[in-house]
Amino acid sequence: MTSMRAYQKLFGGLSLMSALVLAGCGGFSSEPQMRVASAPLPAHPQAASQQPMQNAAPMPGRLSQYRLDAGDELRVIVFGQEALSGTFRVDDSGSITMPLLPPLGVRGLSTAQTKTSIEQALSQTLLRNPNVSVEVSQFRPFFILGQVNAPGQYPFVSGMTVETAVAIAGGYTYRANTSRARITRTASNEFKAETNALVMPGDTIFIRERFF
Repeated sequence: MTSMRAYQKLFGGLSLMSALVLAGCGGFSSEPQMRVASAPLPAHPQAASQQPMQNAAPMPGRLSQYRLDAGDELRVIVFGQEALSGTFRVDDSGSITMPLLPPLGVRGLSTAQTKTSIEQALSQTLLRNPNVSVEVSQFRPFFILGQVNAPGQYPFVSGMTVETAVAIAGGYTYRANTSRARITRTASNEFKAETNALVMPGDTIFIRERFF
């Protein structure tokens, strides 16, 4: 009996040890565990989209820099004063004549400067705190000379180029230099221009003769 009890105790101890070993093995994996490190977020994720845009280079000859001269036609509105409003042409002296006002010189002025000049003239003689709007209703014509089929004076079209002007004047003659033109903008502003150069009101375009 004593040996039987000893055998049972020994068998029970071995069974308990086997169970513990199996439980311990089940808690481990034979494959190595992979750690994934998350990349840190940038401090400013939209930094690229927040970069300031550089202003495009101003287009040469743009109308925002336009200065008035003889032949331009202005639409002037004096708010609340229909009798003083109307369309006025800049005459050969560079002036416009509005009702009840002396001739007002506008040659070389922008439309914004002309607005200020008219408001000052009205406030000195007729109105208190006048409010005026000025815009060009019709630009002065341009001129094209030289090697085109129909040289002369033509109405200006906003956005036109030398090539457009040549087409309006009937196209090039067979002797024309078709790569460049000479533009006279003012008495002191004359320059060579490519055919895609913008034309301004009052410009004189000269198409040269080719030499070969």
